[in-house]
Amino acid sequence: MTRKTADCRKYPSEMNCTLTLTGEEDEVVRAASEHAASVHGHEDTPELREQVRDMLEDADEKVGA
Repeated sequence: MTRKTADCRKYPSEMNCTLTLTGEEDEVVRAASEHAASVHGHEDTPELREQVRDMLEDADEKVGA
């Protein structure tokens, strides 16, 4: 299974947030949506979660390297 990444640095905000989340897709969608709501003031809705899912990128990491 391909791990996914959500990176706040790619989306300009007034906070200049630097959070990056990496994990299995459902984990990242849940955590990134909760972060968007609690930190950035978005409403955690199914629509937000779908937008987050659409913005995810494949993680480029080497485990154990």
